[in-house]
Formats: sequence, structure tokens, C-alpha cells
Amino acid sequence: MTARLVRPRRRPLLALAAATAALLFSLAPAAHAQSALAPEPTITVRGDVPTPLVLTAADLAAMPRATVTTTNNGMTTTYRGVWVADVLAKAGFALGPAARRNSLSGYVLARATDGYQVLFSIGELDPAITDGQALLADTANDQPLFAENGRFRLVLPKDKRGARSMRMLASLDVVLLIK
Repeated sequence: MTARLVRPRRRPLLALAAATAALLFSLAPAAHAQSALAPEPTITVRGDVPTPLVLTAADLAAMPRATVTTTNNGMTTTYRGVWVADVLAKAGFALGPAARRNSLSGYVLARATDGYQVLFSIGELDPAITDGQALLADTANDQPLFAENGRFRLVLPKDKRGARSMRMLASLDVVLLIK
């Protein structure tokens, strides 16, 4: 009795691979078009500011840049972005000696897209009062922020814990209690 060697047919596999590749290439333009239609992430600065703002990553890139390095759970990250004080100044909100009388009774409420919120007194964000600045970051280790971090992040490099360094930052609401 002799055994007959049966070779598997490879042509169906080649046809399946070609069909899969054709499907992927046909979907790629649709995926690109869909991402082109998605709204660009922004940061809104509103409330008691003379000039409310809606800032994109390109807007932030055109502003004076700052860099901070943090270490969390043994992992070091270098963030780049714009100091929140500079963002408030762009909105026309004066910080420093001339604005202390009314602004020190105010606050900034930072809101994330997931509902997380952090409250800062104006004094905490004024570089004329404190060295503990807040950075509105748009890159980490020279890569744009994305995915679960959102496009923008608030980083407070001098905080002992990262609880106020919020990801998915969406807005800064300025409130003055004395106007």
C-alpha cells in the first residue's frame, strides 16, 4: 500500500490575501477622510477674561514655549507647552502687581473632557507670586499627546503628587469674585 502525498492548494490563500489587501486599501481613504472630519481638539479659555479664546495645538505652538520634566512611578517624562499664565495673558487677563487687588479673590477651574476638574486660585498661577507654575502641555517626550491623555494636559512639576496634573484638558474657566 502506498501513501499518496496531497499538497495543500495555495491559490485560495493567495486569493484571500489579495482580497484582504484590496479591502484594506479601499478602507484607508475612508478612514483618512473620517479623521479629517473629526473636530480638532481645542482648549477654551472663558469666563471673566477680556478676550475669550479657543486655542488649537497650532495656536499653542506659536506662543512662547516652556519645558518641564516630571518623574512619576519611576518614569521620567519631558513635557513641552505653554505656561497657563501666558495663556491667561493672551486672553487679556492681567497677572502681576497691577492686577492683584481683584484677581487674588478669583480662581481658574480647569475641566477635562472626562469630567475631572481642578480648582486653582489666581495666585497659584501668577509667576509674580509663586514659582509653582502650571504648564499647558501638548507634547510628552517630543511626541504630541493623544489617546487616553487627550491632546492637552495640565502639568504641575512642583506638586508632590500628580493629582492636579490633569489629562484630557478641555477648558480653563476664569471666575473673579470681586469685579
